Amino acid sequence: MSPAPPERPFPRDLLAGDTLTAGRALLGALLVREPDAAVPTRREGRIVEVEAYIGLDDRASHARMGPTARNRPMFGPPGIAYVYLVYGMHHCLNVVTEAAGRPAALLIRAVEPIAGLDAMRAARAGARVKDQRLAAGPGSVGAAFGIDRSFSGLDLCDPSAPLHLAARPEDAPDPVIMAGPRVGIAYAGEPWASIPWRLAIAGSPALSRRAP
Repeated sequence: MSPAPPERPFPRDLLAGDTLTAGRALLGALLVREPDAAVPTRREGRIVEVEAYIGLDDRASHARMGPTARNRPMFGPPGIAYVYLVYGMHHCLNVVTEAAGRPAALLIRAVEPIAGLDAMRAARAGARVKDQRLAAGPGSVGAAFGIDRSFSGLDLCDPSAPLHLAARPEDAPDPVIMAGPRVGIAYAGEPWASIPWRLAIAGSPALSRRAP
């Protein structure tokens, strides 16, 4: 059996431009959690669903009121992590995009597990779901990969970081991408509630909900 090809760092320049273009580049890329004292098993998965939050005008974005202690990473350079807590229990991972000073990020909504599935299931308290759905949903991504707010500001393009991105394998086909409205943001009103800034790989069994 031939060894797995070496992991390729995710190029920061793919995250530095337009957020929707960055989102398409991120689909099919890998999310990797290296083992450490808190997470003894390496975990890896393919990113299959993201949501874009772009600029101060986006009424669904955490950045809409300007920089705060919570959202400050969104104003940072491309490629760093922005992690926030919802409902007091779910940690959600975002990848910051565009130039420093312009708040934009991609919420990682779903990841298709590749390695460390037993550890992911244990981290999700033995969730009774199929393997493909262990990281289906932003809160599930956070739990399955052992992510918390201490990761906010982490450089996800650094392959030595405990949590990082890796480029789509060279032999992987280009994914078929679908776009639709973001989830759970009716409070933002129109056009923000309907704008098609949720991107997903068509047909993936790991999507957080039915394809957009």
